[in-house]
Amino acid sequence: MDTTLMRTVTLATALGTGVLGGVFVGFSTFVMPALDRLAAGDAVRAMQAINVTAPRGLAVPLAVSGLGSLAVGGWALARSSGSARALLVAGALTGVVALGVTAAYHVPRNDALGRVDAGSTAAATAWQGYAPGWVAMNHVRAALSLASAGLLVAGVVKGG
Repeated sequence: MDTTLMRTVTLATALGTGVLGGVFVGFSTFVMPALDRLAAGDAVRAMQAINVTAPRGLAVPLAVSGLGSLAVGGWALARSSGSARALLVAGALTGVVALGVTAAYHVPRNDALGRVDAGSTAAATAWQGYAPGWVAMNHVRAALSLASAGLLVAGVVKGG
C-alpha cells in the first residue's frame, strides 16, 4: 500500500480509537456513577436502553478502530522499520486488545443484563454483580484505546 494512504489509515484509526477511549472514559467517570445513584431497577432499565443504542452509535469508530488496527499492524510489520514500526505495531495491538476486551468481557455482560427483568427483586443483585466489574474493565479498555491512539499518532510522527 502507498505510504500516504497508510498514514491516512493510521490517523483515521487513531481517531477511531481516540473517540472510543473518550466514550469509555465518559462512561466510567459520569454515566455509571450517575446510574449508581438510581434505584437498581432504574439503573438496569437505563443500562439496558444504553446497551441497545450504543452499538449503533459507535459502529463507525468500532469498525475503523478494528479494521484499521489490523491494516496498520500488518502494514507496519511488512513495510515499516525502526521506532516507527514499533510504535505502529504497539498502537495496532493495543487497539485490537481494546476491542477484544469489549467483545470478550463487556458484550456478554451487557447481553446478560439485557435479560434481567428490571422490575424484579433480582434487579438489585444483578446490578450489584454487573456494575463494579464492568466499570473496572471499562477503565482497561479506555486506557488501551487512548494508548492506541497515542501510539499510532507517534508512529506517524516518527515516519511510519
